[in-house]
Amino acid sequence: MKNNFSAGSKTLSALMLSAGVLLAPAVLGLAPAAQAAAVAGLPDFTELVDKVGPAVVNIRTTERLKLGQGGQGGQGAPSDEEMQEFLRRFFGGAVPTPNPGGKAPRGRRQAPQEEEVQRGVGSGFIISPEGYVLTNAHVVDGADEVYVTLTDKREFKAKVLGADGRTDVALLKIEGGKLPSLTIGDSGKIRVGEWVIAIGSPFNLENTVTAGIISAKSRDTGDYLALIQSDVAVNPGNSGGPLINMRGEVIGINSQIATLSGGYNGISFAVPIDEAIRVSDQLKKSGKVTRGRIGVQIGELSKEVAESLGLKSAQGAEVSLVEPGGPADKAGIRAGDIILKFNGVQINRSSDLPRLVGGTALGSQATVTIWRKGAQQEVNVAIAELEGDKSAKAKAEGAKPKAELAANALGLKVSDLTAAQKKALDLDGGVAVDSAEGVAGRAGLHSGDVILQLNNVEIRDAKQFNAAVAKLDPKKASVVLVRRGDVTQFVSLRPSAK
Repeated sequence: MKNNFSAGSKTLSALMLSAGVLLAPAVLGLAPAAQAAAVAGLPDFTELVDKVGPAVVNIRTTERLKLGQGGQGGQGAPSDEEMQEFLRRFFGGAVPTPNPGGKAPRGRRQAPQEEEVQRGVGSGFIISPEGYVLTNAHVVDGADEVYVTLTDKREFKAKVLGADGRTDVALLKIEGGKLPSLTIGDSGKIRVGEWVIAIGSPFNLENTVTAGIISAKSRDTGDYLALIQSDVAVNPGNSGGPLINMRGEVIGINSQIATLSGGYNGISFAVPIDEAIRVSDQLKKSGKVTRGRIGVQIGELSKEVAESLGLKSAQGAEVSLVEPGGPADKAGIRAGDIILKFNGVQINRSSDLPRLVGGTALGSQATVTIWRKGAQQEVNVAIAELEGDKSAKAKAEGAKPKAELAANALGLKVSDLTAAQKKALDLDGGVAVDSAEGVAGRAGLHSGDVILQLNNVEIRDAKQFNAAVAKLDPKKASVVLVRRGDVTQFVSLRPSAK
């Protein structure tokens, strides 16, 4: 009976298994044809890779290192003569000369020799049959020679036409015939969730393909431009390679990864191709990129400060420093102003402003909408060329008078600025912070700060400031405009109850 039971169980299991296989489409609610269609609908990258792969290149960079006399050992290595003397001292007598025919005459030193050593590897892609290649600036930075290798194993020595560190874009030129090239897409039309692929040389493994989706666009990473975020696997060596959509168009240059380990952790960033092409056009023409500036230093506007200033939302860029004699200074923009629009375009985040200003034609007039003391104003600013970071470096000098009163409801002890301090800081008023405790101390204020405004009211001296603080409502947050060194910013404070 036991054997029959076992045999029966096996037979029953086989029947159940067969039924399960046959009934699977019905159980799932899908006909076999519908299932096949669902499978067929999954992305197939094979034809796409065949189409675009030949235009993706491996980039190898080298540098020339000077060797010691005799050409061995590098910097600090002993020369042939020094080595011969060492051998004579410890072994005595004559020693054979390793290269008597190549030894320089006595009394004449050989010219330092150089050795070309590999510096790094990266990726790139050809954007025109004439041989223009896009990659990252950091891929070719510091290289003495740059070599570009195609999938058909042709290798070219490339000329670096220019590199822009702010956008991390570099343009190379190679000379060759029948060069494949990629079609340029429109990064302004990308959609979150669409499929994309990356091709490059991670860990020097040429023409490696990875796929994923766009997980965010216009991702602000603190750089000069917003980047495309994807979950496509990008690793060291992928830098400079293309991010390609399903139409075979390049929409970005793979540039960065978010990682704690140095390897791929699920988030990668690409330079939008629209910006990369704008940069490459300038690099092709002049070898450099020119950008506009208005001469301000800005910071992010917090919700608390925005509410205290009477703004409906925390949109805009807070001006913390105005370059003396710069375009903004001449136009009347001051530290503490909130820039709301630039040429009619809303400033949602402070990082929007430098991108808009940078792309404006040099010498043109721009309309800047600012918020000052509860009212909106428009000023015209001339666009100058961005050269480097300029800032006023004024230091408070001279002896400080004693604090007029004890700590007020904001926890501040303040004193009048001396004439020398006002001159050094280019100020007409304000008070110096001698000490900060309570709410002011917790907010980060400290001795040496200068308070310029309280709730949009200019501060003339310590007596006026303390009188105004005494009238503050402890149920409402107040905002002070504080200058520290060259930087000015708003700080939200809630006065303590009396």
